[in-house]
Amino acid sequence: MLLKEKLVNWREIIIDPEVLAGKPIIKGTRISVEFIVDLLGRGWSIERILKEYDHLKRDDIQACLACAGQVLKSERVYLFPEKGAAGADISQ
Repeated sequence: MLLKEKLVNWREIIIDPEVLAGKPIIKGTRISVEFIVDLLGRGWSIERILKEYDHLKRDDIQACLACAGQVLKSERVYLFPEKGAAGADISQ
């Protein structure tokens, strides 16, 4: 399933190739999901975000978190041994 298909459930989040290079954004804005998640990660409260960006709604913030969670759940991680790690070939 494509990311775009998964986002259909969140009316507040859209992907528009013409806006921010197609990053998921809050509908009607140029504010990306990435930006909101970054603010929260830096310690901003939802109340502070809503005060500073008074055109946003609490549902917008929740949709950003839900979108980010869905993206992380669908991400695949492939580990490669580090050079010099136990069992790794360092002869090259």
